[in-house]
Amino acid sequence: MTSVSVLRIGHRPYRDKRITTHVALVSRAFGASGISVDSRDENLEDTVKSVVVNFGGNFTIETGVNWRKKLQEFHGIKIHLTMYGMPVDQAITDIRPQFANSDLLVVVGAEKVPPEVYQSCDYNVAVMNQPHSEVSALAIFLDRLFDGKEMASGFRSKLRIIPTERGKTVRIFPDEAECIRILTDEGADQSIISHSLAVKNLAVRIAELTNADLDLVTAGALLHDIGRTKTHGIDHSASGADILRERNIDDAIVRIVERHTGAGITSEEARKLGLPDRNYMPETLEEKIVAQADNLISRGNRVTLKETVDHYKEKGLQEAADRIVRLHKEISDLCGIDLDSV
Repeated sequence: MTSVSVLRIGHRPYRDKRITTHVALVSRAFGASGISVDSRDENLEDTVKSVVVNFGGNFTIETGVNWRKKLQEFHGIKIHLTMYGMPVDQAITDIRPQFANSDLLVVVGAEKVPPEVYQSCDYNVAVMNQPHSEVSALAIFLDRLFDGKEMASGFRSKLRIIPTERGKTVRIFPDEAECIRILTDEGADQSIISHSLAVKNLAVRIAELTNADLDLVTAGALLHDIGRTKTHGIDHSASGADILRERNIDDAIVRIVERHTGAGITSEEARKLGLPDRNYMPETLEEKIVAQADNLISRGNRVTLKETVDHYKEKGLQEAADRIVRLHKEISDLCGIDLDSV
């Protein structure tokens, strides 16, 4: 798969910190894989790396790069953004078919670039013939190159910003260490944490066999019993969802927690049990995986489907037991192996 990288020439740390930061952020947000900056700037590196940690992706930054060597050694299509070149829409028509088979390097100058840049690049591309920011030029070029598709790509990130008409909503997608910290903060004892880790380990193995979202399964499995810090009743799934919503945890994780009991709780059963009026039936693959992994772990130990089903039947929960059997078969079929053997 081809990629786009950006080369920033003429960066002056004492003067250009903010504008070069924006060049890097636009590069990341609009689909580039990384940026190289000619002047050494550790503060710039730290800023961009912090954004990647919090907002996701695999974007890279290196500073103190010999830009001449970078240009010479790059084996791909070299693009220079300038006021004086081929109009961007015309250039994109030529560049996009080549991009299918060749990487791109986009050169963005902080000041007047040396003439050799014009000569070394395959295309000198003008985004309008009017003075404006190199940040806007880069954004427009990348958007044209990717035909707007980069806007919908998204990143798996620790922080997710959800725009609203007035303001924004922040959702948190915790990694494994953060999940353990959340459990500890809520007062989870070692038995809850040990059980959650065992469920996570099994759920991840199932997720790998079914091409499910590993990060989502990991977080959902680790946090599935957080409600037991408040109650060990049947309502612990609803209680856990409430805890996570208060913490602004991503909705996809919250739903795993809310729907993990057995193979789900029907709306009729929920009413009889006095649970809040919500959907407690697992729907997504990740929700189903965590629910069934939980069914196959008792405390911190692995149990068989038969042991789990017998336990439900002993409590007079035949319909719930039947749902667990159906869920077990559904996921086993996806895995190509019985879950008891995973």
